[in-house]
Amino acid sequence: MAVAFDAAETGERIIEAPPSRWGKQPAIPEVTRFLQGPQPRGFELRRALRIFFEVMRGFRSLHFVGPCVTVFGSARFGEDHAYYRLAREVGARLARAGFTVMTGGGPGIMEAANRGAREVGGRSVGCNIELPREQTPNPYLDRWITFRYFFVRKLMLVKYSYAFVALPGGFGTLDEIFETATLIQTGKIQDFPIVLMGRSFWQPLLDFFHDRLLAEQTIGPGDVERIIVTDSADAAVGSITDVAMRRFGLTYGPRVRRRWYLGE
Repeated sequence: MAVAFDAAETGERIIEAPPSRWGKQPAIPEVTRFLQGPQPRGFELRRALRIFFEVMRGFRSLHFVGPCVTVFGSARFGEDHAYYRLAREVGARLARAGFTVMTGGGPGIMEAANRGAREVGGRSVGCNIELPREQTPNPYLDRWITFRYFFVRKLMLVKYSYAFVALPGGFGTLDEIFETATLIQTGKIQDFPIVLMGRSFWQPLLDFFHDRLLAEQTIGPGDVERIIVTDSADAAVGSITDVAMRRFGLTYGPRVRRRWYLGE
């Protein structure tokens, strides 16, 4: 008997017979081949050009979205779940504080954050991902763009954000958290707030940070101290607003006219 379920983080709807085969769906053939080591020069040149144009399309599409906060989290939580309700409240509070809410554009936590922003009249955008079976953007987006490559999508989620909020999630959420933390640790992006919401969910990970990484000196105390952990949407958004206004201001990019022929 076939079973329907949502793939973690991506929001992909999959129909698959044995549940134990979760995650075994083939990737887009072109992307799979691209990541399988050296290829003929012509193939790699075409892929490089496609990546370039995908990056530029993202830049032009998101250039005017305003100061963003990116919300990460699982695609698996329905609207009756406490984490969905918390993400919805976070989205609303971020929008009231003047931020554009950016997510991966899918269901679950992503949908909830976008929904909260939309419900209070705020801006809501999504960076969707193209999958073997199409992922449909959630219905609470003012603007979205669909990417072929995960690394381009993650670039956009980071580039336009003043802060990052992570609610409970799986591999994709962990990947996004750690990549963002690494970029901050290495000075590739400024010391923007990283907020983990759902203290009981994240506590084992925080214990691992202290008991293993700090104990073995593979990270420094400041790497952990910069992470804000809370169960309160009000506290999360308050800390983000304080840092954004005090340290960075809420200015955003060059004040130039939109060019429709550039996809703006």
